[in-house]
Amino acid sequence: MSKVLITGTSKGIGYETALMFARAGHQVFATMRNPSQSDLGEVAAREKLPIAISVMDVDSDESVRNGIARITAEHGAIDVLVNNAGVEAFGAVEELPLATFRTTMETNYFGCIRTIQAVVGQMRERRSGCIVNISSVAGRLASPPLTPYMASKWALEALSEGLAGELKSFSVRVAIVEPGIIDTSMARRIGIPQDESPYRQTERFANLFATSVQQNPVPPTIVAQKVLEIVESGTWQLRHPVGPDAAPFLGWRNSMTDEQWADLNASDDEVWYDRILRDFGLDTRPKTVAAD
Repeated sequence: MSKVLITGTSKGIGYETALMFARAGHQVFATMRNPSQSDLGEVAAREKLPIAISVMDVDSDESVRNGIARITAEHGAIDVLVNNAGVEAFGAVEELPLATFRTTMETNYFGCIRTIQAVVGQMRERRSGCIVNISSVAGRLASPPLTPYMASKWALEALSEGLAGELKSFSVRVAIVEPGIIDTSMARRIGIPQDESPYRQTERFANLFATSVQQNPVPPTIVAQKVLEIVESGTWQLRHPVGPDAAPFLGWRNSMTDEQWADLNASDDEVWYDRILRDFGLDTRPKTVAAD
């Protein structure tokens, strides 16, 4: 049985990952900012699962430091860290306030550094441990209007790759999980059309997410299962795309030059929607409502 610390467990991928590990017999320390807004504790109690829920805000040095110190003081060293806590940012670079970029990076990138630094010393000394960072296919491609979010995931991918090189000599594993479009509250928020913008990509991407979630909903349990598999298998593989569209999205980007990719994202609506239909079989055009 491993002692597993998971961030961002109030819902979605983190929630399902906590349940997946606990049901597999691991001791789970599920952290979140607002436990009162999640039913994870009720489910754990009902199923008698080894899940301990605590408050931790990955944006706060003090919260992370004190939260993890309290867990290790009471239960011993952490064997597995799953960095799942994250926020989305949706909109054109011109239109979003600088604070949005900072907030996104604070959680998605610096939040991971905080938790890693809090546990990695003991992992290195014990020459044992596993760190799983939940990234996204967005960590390996960039397109409007998710540029701020994607930038944070690119940063996380670079951090993870460098960390893997540091820690392998101490027998500590690092893995990056890269989900495609997963049916979570985050994906559904992205699928809501934004305010009017001169940048057409905002509406197009909202339609892509909304259509994907409606027609091909992929539950977050598929990501949780992959995280459990990574930890229990002992694999040293660094990157793990997850979901039926993850590898196709990455292959789609890799099939184009940088200039072709920029041209596609800059194309008019008809070209964009036709390309999505041709390559992914999704008709993401906005549905018109017939007049009475």
